[in-house]
Amino acid sequence: FAEGASINQPPLFTRENYPFWKVRMGIFLEFIDRWVWDVVVNGPYIPKVVIDGKEVEKYFNSWTLEENKHAQYNARVKNIFASALTLDEFYHASQCADDKEIWEILEVTHEGTIKVKKARKNILIQEYEIFRMLWR
Repeated sequence: FAEGASINQPPLFTRENYPFWKVRMGIFLEFIDRWVWDVVVNGPYIPKVVIDGKEVEKYFNSWTLEENKHAQYNARVKNIFASALTLDEFYHASQCADDKEIWEILEVTHEGTIKVKKARKNILIQEYEIFRMLWR
């Protein structure tokens, strides 16, 4: 983990020790700007307008300066992920629709879903119990 050990550079993810990288990356993103972290947690900011009682996305050329500034955080996160992922991980991430999906795909790929985590835990408990029974 020598690469990326800087406050100016995101931690490089090399498929090793994902839980450690995940915490470091979360800290890095929040350090850059809390709105950057918000994009990862809540998804991209997309300016909307109400037309006939229905909320629809605004056309890019009608965004206010504030909306444009806020939407720019989406691009910042993409750039940070592009700098933090190896070629293989970047390829998988580039297939995602937004930064929140990239974060979730990395979590599922390297940690598993909650169901998978529970199943792994149960398997380890069973293996331990079988091991104990064999040594009695």
